[in-house]
Amino acid sequence: MFWRSVVGKLWFTILLLVSAVLSILMVLLLQSFERFHVNEAESQLVNHATMIAAMYEGYENENDAFYTIQQYGEAFDTHIIMLIEGEKAWSTDEAEDHQVALDTFFTDETLSQVFSGEKVVMTEGDFLFIGDGEEFHSEIMIVGVPLSPERFEDGAVFLYQSLSAIEAASNETRQIIYFSAGIAIVLTTIFAFFLSSRITAPLRKMRQVALEVAQGKFNTKIPILTHDEIGQLAIAFNRMGRELNNNIHALNQEKEQLSRILGSMADGVITLNKKGRVVLTNPPADRFIQSWYYEQGMKQDLHVQLPVALQTLFEKVVLLEKEQVTEVEIQGRSWTVLMTPLYDPNEIRGAVAVFRDMTEERRHDKLRKDFIANVSHELRTPISMLQGYSEAIIDDIVGSDEEKKEIAKIIYDESLRMGRLVNELLDIARMEAGHVELNLEQIEVQSFAERIVRKFHGLAREQGIELTMEMSKEAHLDCDPDRIEQVLTNLLHNAVRHTSEKGHVKLQIYDYEEGCKFDVIDTGSGIPEQDLPYVFERFYKADKARTRGRAGTGLGLAIAKNIVEAHEGTISVHSKMNEGTTFSFFIPKKGNK
Repeated sequence: MFWRSVVGKLWFTILLLVSAVLSILMVLLLQSFERFHVNEAESQLVNHATMIAAMYEGYENENDAFYTIQQYGEAFDTHIIMLIEGEKAWSTDEAEDHQVALDTFFTDETLSQVFSGEKVVMTEGDFLFIGDGEEFHSEIMIVGVPLSPERFEDGAVFLYQSLSAIEAASNETRQIIYFSAGIAIVLTTIFAFFLSSRITAPLRKMRQVALEVAQGKFNTKIPILTHDEIGQLAIAFNRMGRELNNNIHALNQEKEQLSRILGSMADGVITLNKKGRVVLTNPPADRFIQSWYYEQGMKQDLHVQLPVALQTLFEKVVLLEKEQVTEVEIQGRSWTVLMTPLYDPNEIRGAVAVFRDMTEERRHDKLRKDFIANVSHELRTPISMLQGYSEAIIDDIVGSDEEKKEIAKIIYDESLRMGRLVNELLDIARMEAGHVELNLEQIEVQSFAERIVRKFHGLAREQGIELTMEMSKEAHLDCDPDRIEQVLTNLLHNAVRHTSEKGHVKLQIYDYEEGCKFDVIDTGSGIPEQDLPYVFERFYKADKARTRGRAGTGLGLAIAKNIVEAHEGTISVHSKMNEGTTFSFFIPKKGNK
């Protein structure tokens, strides 16, 4: 990990460069100092040899000369050999066990040149030493100075010393160079690490700030410590953070604005990706999708394929690359769909579909046409019966008192029916005008619902229907109990009335934090799909034959809808023919209205 960082790379580069330079300098210095020591030793030996030759030539007495030369040689720790006329005249090796072989001075090509009396010779090498019948070789330096050829024939003075002394001096110099190089490497390491750390510290800070910006902390700033390239980079980074913050803020505002626009639209909007999968919806579109899932008997899953009509429309949009329009009928509601392609720079990246629910327009048209017919039809039957039976009494057609009582009972029932019809019409008129007075009080939902369900046990047993209630936990609700009882009574009565023998009717109640949801589920005959949009309208009847008897006035569900909406709730219905119907209404709790 260290070698992947800028600190490691910069530190290693500086250290490698300095090490290479120091290595080259060390090699050159070692060679230079080694040659210096050799040259210095040679120069000293030449000087000593010249001095000894001068001493020897300056004394008349040979013994005095040898004595002086011996004292001189002991003072400088030098081995001296004097050769005259091819013989060893004197040497300091007499007291030593091993001596340089004399043949060396005559056979060596360099040393033998001194006997010509013209020049001083010097050489280094591995020479033979003899003594006590043993021979060995040693590395020495030999210098030869010729004696005056006029006085001494083939005379010369040779001085030699071991190279170990020179090697010792070279080793000491080498140790000093190595020690200096080591100190330089250590100092370079510290300096390189310090320099790289100072250079990369702002970069590490930028990396930390970049990670914080990636997490959404756009207000984080990098301190400006220098005015070099790194400082300019920090300034540019801070400017980029400000611009990014402004752009993100603008995008969030646009996103929120778009979300509010979509949420407040009366039309449904669905955005599809290039594979035809749902990406974005608004509440009206969600209701459309829920209706589609219920009709298909599927669980809600946005990854399930779209309705066939929409899928075909999407394929046309992608193929033709222009907007398409179609109409879809789902759960009795009519939807007009306008789908438009969405483009990337080079290709289509999806589509947006706008759903407009045309059911209300059609329903209003139908209501205008049917209202007078419905009212007249509902009133004509009881009025006809009242007129017919009253004429029978006036014309004295009825003979017995029992027949008169029966006719009077029929006239009384029909008058009550007309009264209920008029009262319900007045209730609907008041509710639709917004004149609904609610007497709110807190009720315990489970006991309240059980009491209402018990009222229908007798009727359910008579028709061989199983009537049950299910509630997960106790709950309390602020509402008008009389009005909610009116809603439940209407829904349960309709469910029992339209469920055949051995059927099942269930009241299911769910308690949420937001409110309570009531589901009245039956296994009855169901409601035709084309009638589903109209079940909460006035005078709607599942039984189209408006006969006298147990049939209602067709106003109960309209009143129920107005009562639920007066509580700021919602009511809905889902149904399939010959499978059953589910009426659901939701009453919000007081704090969530």
